[in-house]
Amino acid sequence: MRHWAVRIAGTLLLALLGSVLGLVGGLEYNALGTPPASARTRGADALWLGHAWVDGRKGPQDVTALAAQLRGTGVRDLFVHTGPLNHDGTLDPSLYPRAGWLVTALHRALPGVRVLSWLGDVVGSAEGPGMDLATADLTGAARQVLDLGFDGVHLDLEPVHSGDGNFLDQLGQLRRVTSERHRLLSVAVPQTDPLPGLHGIAGLLTNYPKWWSAEYLAQVAHRVDQVAVMAYDTAMPTPSLFAGYEQQQTRLALGAVPRGVDLLIGLPAYHTDSPTHRASAETVAAAIRGVRLADDGRPAFGVALYVDYTATGADWSAYRRDWVR
Repeated sequence: MRHWAVRIAGTLLLALLGSVLGLVGGLEYNALGTPPASARTRGADALWLGHAWVDGRKGPQDVTALAAQLRGTGVRDLFVHTGPLNHDGTLDPSLYPRAGWLVTALHRALPGVRVLSWLGDVVGSAEGPGMDLATADLTGAARQVLDLGFDGVHLDLEPVHSGDGNFLDQLGQLRRVTSERHRLLSVAVPQTDPLPGLHGIAGLLTNYPKWWSAEYLAQVAHRVDQVAVMAYDTAMPTPSLFAGYEQQQTRLALGAVPRGVDLLIGLPAYHTDSPTHRASAETVAAAIRGVRLADDGRPAFGVALYVDYTATGADWSAYRRDWVR
């Protein structure tokens, strides 16, 4: 019996290794070619902004500088960190004393730009406390930020496992609130399975949902106005592999998200190294190359830079040169 178990385990490992090697070769192939000239900004891009914009650390001169930086780009949406949420879904007003002022100032300095409240929390699990998606009520927090003048809610709850029905219910409840105010509901989402069923394998091994199935991404997308794919922290070791991975992720997202829903692909404008992020490989330039190679020309499509306080001049130059030009 043990002999057969070893043979079966060896067969499974060889099959997994073959799949991984095939994936690597496929990513290198994905990065080849010349992006179409039409694969450029449609004026539907976004930027994540840190909490300093609402807690008093940023002032009028910072708004003026930001407006100057964004003029002539394709940035239409600003996701301003207003949370974090409490685990029961409520939001402490003391966290954002300058939010109302900021929304007014940004609307004045950047006419046409939409300012969304970025709200998030850690979802609880067996490994630690957090939000219980079955019982939390986020609707009050959504009404709070919409009362401040925000153009919508950008929701970032992590980790959410592929197929989680409670998360779908939460989106449905929030959508009713934002729709009755004629505002937007945006959601940050994980990456999509690069191999069929990979989210299930990864969930068993790590209990962390690095990927969602394309089917679940489609279910989420049907409940919101905008989807932003967190297409970074990929553990890719070289720019070409990262570009190929971004091409694949963009293609998968384009296939799952309905054309009537805004789709954003996140760009890694941060430079810390970790087991899942090699800054020399995950560059804005490599990400944009992958995005452009997969671009299908739909109007409601763009990129989103993460995040304002780590983005360098080189990041902005790559964005302008490769996507805005």
